[in-house]
Amino acid sequence: MHIAVVIPTYNEAENLPRLLSSLFALPLDLSVLVVDDNSPDGTGHLADEFAAANAGRVNVLHRPGRLGLSSAYVQGFQHILGKGADAIAQMDADFSHDPATLIEMIKILETSDVVFGSRYTPGGSVDIQWPFWRKGLSSWGNYYARTILRVPLKDITTGYRLWRSATLQGMPFSNIQSKGFIFQVEMAYLAHCLEYQMKETPIYFNDRRRGKSKMSFGIQVEAAFHVWKIWLEYRNLCHAGQAGRIRQFETGI
Repeated sequence: MHIAVVIPTYNEAENLPRLLSSLFALPLDLSVLVVDDNSPDGTGHLADEFAAANAGRVNVLHRPGRLGLSSAYVQGFQHILGKGADAIAQMDADFSHDPATLIEMIKILETSDVVFGSRYTPGGSVDIQWPFWRKGLSSWGNYYARTILRVPLKDITTGYRLWRSATLQGMPFSNIQSKGFIFQVEMAYLAHCLEYQMKETPIYFNDRRRGKSKMSFGIQVEAAFHVWKIWLEYRNLCHAGQAGRIRQFETGI
């Protein structure tokens, strides 16, 4: 099984070379697409160097500026789909997601359409150095989103996922509304509404040790409001039968 990994980057020069080396050390058939938002620290240049040294295994999409996580993933997915990858992984560039977990995710994908790396399923956890308030905020945010949307996942906001290419080909990217981290919630909800088989595997979410986090309290508060927008946008889709879903995609949700 050939796996294509999409990695959005902005100022990840300290992390990207180590991450790429770790990925290619795995006993897997992998290629990587780096989607860089014109990082001032030279991340895009480093990605180009890896691409030159690993012809066919590393590719780079250079974007003119910070266009958002959502569009980075959508452009990345669309760039890869149709080029022979059996599955497409998405992961952070900062080592929050252990590359080795891909091995287990691939096994689980054999009986599912998408696999979520979960911090909140039994066996999963978050960084032990996180303060109590941060752990509580993260856990509550997940509970809040999955309860409103009624998605049968323990970790609906995780950014570590492995999709069958055929599953992503069935996703209505033109309808995606989210611009930032809430994109993860919207994609999970759409997969649920479309009745794709979703499974989780426990992960340890390791907080970044290098570089600056893009997450903030303000972003999390904004995401809480957007959960309701996602529900309003797709609530009819989730209650429609297969024929109804096809009609909605043909005419626009």
